[in-house]
Amino acid sequence: MRSLRSRLSALWLMLAMSGAATAYLLLESFQQSSEARVARAEDLVVRSCRDIADRYQFFVTGWSGSASVDDRLRQDLLPVIRSALAGAPGVEGGIWQAASGSLAYGYPTYEGTGPKTDLPAAELGVIEQVNAEARRSGRPATIRNDGRSQSLIVHACPLRGPLQDVTAWTMTRAATAEGPAYTHLLIGLIVLALTRLGSAIWLAWILVSWSRRIAAIETALGGATGTADLPHLPQTGARELDRLVDAVNDAGHRLSAERRRAAAAERLAAVGRLSANLAHEIRNPIAAMRLKAENALASSDPARKSSALEAILQQVARLDALLRDLLATTQAVQPTPRNVALEGFLRSTIDAHRELAAHHALALRSVCSSPRAACFDPSQLQRALDNLILNAIQNTPAGGEIVVAAEIHGGRLLFRVTDSGPSVDAGIRDRLFEPFVSTRADGTGLGLAIVREIARAHQGEARLGQTHHGNSFEISLPWQPS
Repeated sequence: MRSLRSRLSALWLMLAMSGAATAYLLLESFQQSSEARVARAEDLVVRSCRDIADRYQFFVTGWSGSASVDDRLRQDLLPVIRSALAGAPGVEGGIWQAASGSLAYGYPTYEGTGPKTDLPAAELGVIEQVNAEARRSGRPATIRNDGRSQSLIVHACPLRGPLQDVTAWTMTRAATAEGPAYTHLLIGLIVLALTRLGSAIWLAWILVSWSRRIAAIETALGGATGTADLPHLPQTGARELDRLVDAVNDAGHRLSAERRRAAAAERLAAVGRLSANLAHEIRNPIAAMRLKAENALASSDPARKSSALEAILQQVARLDALLRDLLATTQAVQPTPRNVALEGFLRSTIDAHRELAAHHALALRSVCSSPRAACFDPSQLQRALDNLILNAIQNTPAGGEIVVAAEIHGGRLLFRVTDSGPSVDAGIRDRLFEPFVSTRADGTGLGLAIVREIARAHQGEARLGQTHHGNSFEISLPWQPS
């Protein structure tokens, strides 16, 4: 799925490409229009030169005068030029003789304050060159000089008649970078640049603004990692995003309410399970004590009465141990941490269980991969490890091995008790550390719950680790070196 940022970026890129393509088309159009203007100017000077030739031919028809050039001839040729160029705006021209130079010159459409009668001095060399070319080839000739803002077009065509080496010439200028077309191009490019620049700035502002608002929402959502409830998101000022924010806030309120109801129901269910299990654990010793007491009352044998009292005391001790363990799981544990040498701590912990392990034909050993000292409550951690070791001794068949290890892994202090007994049933793995959950018929299910509470009191956790054979119970604590 594409993000809004990528879509707006694609739109911004499309606008830039569209602007570039439009500018290119405008430039091409202007270039073509410039070439068209030059072509029209060339056609105009050719037709104008032909008109001069036609009128000159009419002028010399029935010529009876002298073939020499004089002032009168020059004056007579002026109307020929003016009449031929009167309908050709922007075109100037005349009649040229190789020996005498300009015989007549006219620019009837000149837009100055008066008629223009002098030859253009700057273009005189080009005029002489094109007339010489036409006279030498006997055919019309054209010279075109392209400048930065205009093109100069000079055309000459030979004339027939009594005068020798005479040619007609015309000249005009075609604007290539100025004039109305150039002005229109500039206006179009300016408008295009302004619209594209404005669109780009507007889209960039939308992109940055939305990115900031979305980042603010992400920051607000990311700041709630320590709680299960959704945070209350502030309004962004964007109507579309605010609808989403309102929906998230509303969903968060409903989720919080449902979570509170679920937590209350879970607490009630937990209390119900605890009560049921506790009633079951208490009912069995009470039933045994009642049976022994009834037997003692019905018997007159002092030895039988003494045996019954001893059995009752054993059940009382069982109930007392049950209540102590239950209190240990429900009361808050306040650890008193101090510096402890890990290797000596493990050795003293397993020494207390060597005799019991030997009685069950089990090997019990410790492994400490870190000789450093750590900071924790040794009495509480020893009680937790005692429960795990006793649980392992009861779960491991004769000939097995129990390993108690301590190591520093991933910045945490890890205690691990591994046995080679049968693996925990998959049906109770998720509830193994809950009170009254046990794999043995004679177990109370409070030992692992006590381990979990001690680990939590140290800001750690207790879990069933991964192992290929047997079971591996772990206590993971934050590493606090001494």
